[in-house]
Amino acid sequence: MANITPSNDSLPDMQTNEIVSFVSDSGLIRYKIITPEWLIYSKKSPTLWAFEKGVYLEKFDTLFNIDSSIKADTAYYYESKRIWELRSNVQIRNQQGDKFDTDLLFWDQNKARIYSDHFIRIEQQPEDQVITGYGFESNQEMTEYRIFNNTGSFIVEDKTPTDSTQNK
Repeated sequence: MANITPSNDSLPDMQTNEIVSFVSDSGLIRYKIITPEWLIYSKKSPTLWAFEKGVYLEKFDTLFNIDSSIKADTAYYYESKRIWELRSNVQIRNQQGDKFDTDLLFWDQNKARIYSDHFIRIEQQPEDQVITGYGFESNQEMTEYRIFNNTGSFIVEDKTPTDSTQNK
């Protein structure tokens, strides 16, 4: 019988369960992270945090109101690169209430950019417009974005002028 020893980088250095964590910036609470399991792999290259059982994140404004939120079935944070990889049932709600749904999303904190080459569906508020496409890029607030290979449905108000020469 063979002895199987896992490599040093295949085991997490830290495993924490049932997490509710607050992240502050300059003395203000800016984020809330909720996850059933948080794994940290510091011996992997690159080092990473793994949220393989899902993650939910809320971003707060200065008055502690929820500004935006992110939910994903799986997430990885590559600490040295400062890049988040969100996978499967990724849902984002931005400051305007727009809802973004995709299966793969990357957030590059160094460049303050969010992007994907996968299908995305966006419900814009308050107009109830739906835009879909394959691939997008955005600022990290998800307020200025471009969708590639897009389609959509929009409500258009008919502003055709009436013909005054027609007989009634």
